[in-house]
Amino acid sequence: MRRPGRRHIRMLALAMALLAAGSLYALFAPQPQVATAQGDAALLAKGQELYSNNCIACHGANLQGVPDRGVSLIGVGDAAVYFQVSTGRMPLARQEAQALRKPPLPVFDPATPQGRQNLRALGAFVAAHGGGPDRPEQSGAELVGDGVARGAELFRLNCASCHSYTGRGGALLNGKYAPNLRAATPEQIYTAMLSGPQAMPRFGDRMLAQEEKEDIIAYVLAVRGERNTPGGYSLGEVGPTAEGAVAWLVGLVALVVLTAWIGARS
Repeated sequence: MRRPGRRHIRMLALAMALLAAGSLYALFAPQPQVATAQGDAALLAKGQELYSNNCIACHGANLQGVPDRGVSLIGVGDAAVYFQVSTGRMPLARQEAQALRKPPLPVFDPATPQGRQNLRALGAFVAAHGGGPDRPEQSGAELVGDGVARGAELFRLNCASCHSYTGRGGALLNGKYAPNLRAATPEQIYTAMLSGPQAMPRFGDRMLAQEEKEDIIAYVLAVRGERNTPGGYSLGEVGPTAEGAVAWLVGLVALVVLTAWIGARS
């Protein structure tokens, strides 16, 4: 009987390795968020009703978006819905470079139980069309971490360049800006990190773990209301750039005055 050659053995080993890899992926791969959202038909029906009454004119019947009115919502996820709607940025008051924060619609007010329920339903309906980042089950104080010092370091590395080191915000390009964080709730800060609204990048769990996001929230809450300028004027609290610029200008003026004085005496 003829023995199988090395080539056949290698092909058999490769096939077994591919089969094992496929089995492991099927076993450990996360389930699609669409399947989770489709589990509660009543929640989806309520979300569709809310969408039809408040969103369909700008985002289309199939969430595909309407040119010059609204972007596609396919795949944006529940986190984006919560951030945009709970902060009143949606629906838009008018077309601008950036959506402005304003009081939310009463039906979506997160301060009321009915508003929170409606936000959950609308988010579930949108998430059923393409999945996307889902906001955490925790809320309020449960999203505030214990590591304020670590949150300060993470905020400085990832957020301060746009929001300033105390969360005051600042101007960006093309009419956009990083908003002031002092009015944002823990849920809104968390969902903003997940969804990356406007010019903000997304910070998924691979970039910032949930505990790190919670520590950032703890830092943002900790610096609210603090007097961070014991030595004098705050310079807008935009960080060392403004402070360095003022120091350079003051030093330059002092050198010019000193030079002129020396020249006059000589």
